[in-house]
Formats: sequence, structure tokens, C-alpha cells
Amino acid sequence: MNLFDDNPSDPPGQDPTLPSMAEPPPADTGADVLPGDPIAHAASAPVSPYRPERLLPEDLRISWSWPHFIVFMFFAFASFILVQTALALHYAPHQPLTQKQLEQYLLNKPQFLFGSNMLWYALIFLFLYVTLAVLRGLPFWASLGWKKLKYTLSPAGSPWVYFFSGCLLAILVSVATLQVHTNDHAPIQEVLRNRNSAILLLSMAVLVAPLVEETVFRGYLYPLFAKSFGIVPGILLTGTLFGLMHGYQLGWTWGVVFILILVGITFTFARARTGTVLASFLLHLGYNSMIALAAVIQTHGFTQIPAQ
Repeated sequence: MNLFDDNPSDPPGQDPTLPSMAEPPPADTGADVLPGDPIAHAASAPVSPYRPERLLPEDLRISWSWPHFIVFMFFAFASFILVQTALALHYAPHQPLTQKQLEQYLLNKPQFLFGSNMLWYALIFLFLYVTLAVLRGLPFWASLGWKKLKYTLSPAGSPWVYFFSGCLLAILVSVATLQVHTNDHAPIQEVLRNRNSAILLLSMAVLVAPLVEETVFRGYLYPLFAKSFGIVPGILLTGTLFGLMHGYQLGWTWGVVFILILVGITFTFARARTGTVLASFLLHLGYNSMIALAAVIQTHGFTQIPAQ
């Protein structure tokens, strides 16, 4: 057994030198057992075969566990810092800048935004592919929850239902955030003030982010949390982490972060309800597509970007 072999075939905690739990001990047929004595009868009854505590749904029967998760988190944070630092040094101007000036400069540098995100996403996928598909010989996408939607006669089986539900969710979130005071100097606002950066950001939000985030959050994290703590806690925990991950981009405007936590819970509920990441991906795709469309309309095709 190694670090990436998290599910041994033997029952946990069983000493191999002891008799198997599945083999009942010989019954005590001694004459000293008094008839009608429940304690003696229970002690002499055969031990039932070993059974798992619960039968997991098929979409939660994963091959990774907490040791793999710890290594994954370490790799994700370390690679993020490495990528950000390397590209910041590469694109930083030669004249000395304060930390705030450097941050604002890099946020308006499309090459830095695109390069750092795409490289980091590629490294995360590489880690999952090597540790799940290469070392374990598992089908990569299927093991991470990417399966077809089950065909039903009801509209719930149609992919378009999830996509347009995501669009509707984005409209509801936009209405809700009208009542929340946002940070005008949040990193995402700084990015949207630059035309090239805004186009690049919204393109990534539609074409890249749903695929990566759903694979990581609903494909990798949710089944681990649900398997360990239960389905409902798994949904809540995954949605909370999803919202907090976007906190920095929003300048930690907690009203908006809380709304995004609810959005993440909605995505995860769709994943748990259908048993496939495809459902939450379509919701996410519709959600981000509607936000991008609204930004295009508000800026008249990025020709009227708000001034700094």
C-alpha cells in the first residue's frame, strides 16, 4: 500500500494474524450455559460476516481518500504560488513599484492573467491524471464523475434544462447583488476596466472555468466529502469552498461571497441529484454565459469600458 492507494481491500483495523471476522467462532455447547440466559446466549452466538457500514451510491465509490486530498491541496497551493511568482517576475516592469502598483499592473496585463490561470489549471489536471489514470489505471473522466445524464421522459433529463436554469440563476443572482454594496476596487473590477483583460476574463469564464472548477469541486472534492461526512454535509461544504475560492476576486465583499456560496451549493445539489458532473457543468456554463452576455450588453461590446 502506498500514498495513492487509499482503499485497501482488507477491512480497516483487522490484524492479519487473527482469524477473519467473516469466519464465525465455534459455538460453545458446554453444559454450563444456563437455558434462557440472554448474556450467555449472545456470547455464544456466531459472529455475523463483516459488512460495510453503508452501501454507497455508485457516484461516491471513489478510489481516493484523505491522504490523496492532502497531497492534492499541497500541490495546488505550491503550484499556484510558483506559477504566479514566475510569471510576475517575467512580466513585471523594470522600474520599482509598490506591491499595490505591481498588483494593479499585473491585473491589467492579459498575458499574465491568461498565462497564470491556464498553466495552473494544466498542472492541476496533470496531477489528477497522473495519480488517478496513470498510477491506478482508472478512466480519467468517468472516475471524476463525468457521465451521461440519465434519459427520462421528464424535462429534467434534457441538457438544455440545466443550461437555461443556470442562465436563470445568474439573473436571480444579479438582482440579489443589486442590494449589496460591492467593492469598486476589487480585483475583478480592476480587470474589467481593461478592454483586453475583460474580453479574456469573460472568455475564460465561459470556455475554461466551468470545465476546470466542476471537475475539481464536483468531480473530486464532493464525492470525498459526501463519502466521509454524508451527502448533505458534502453538498454544503463543497458549495462553501466554491464561494470562498472566489472571495479574493470579489475583494472579500461578504454579501456577494455568501451569494456565491449558495450558487455553489446549487451546483453541487444538481451533481448529487443526478449523479453526474455534467449536470452541474451545464448549470455553471449557463450561469457564466449569462454573466458574460450581460457584460457585453452593458459595455456595448466592450466599447464603453468604465473609466478607472
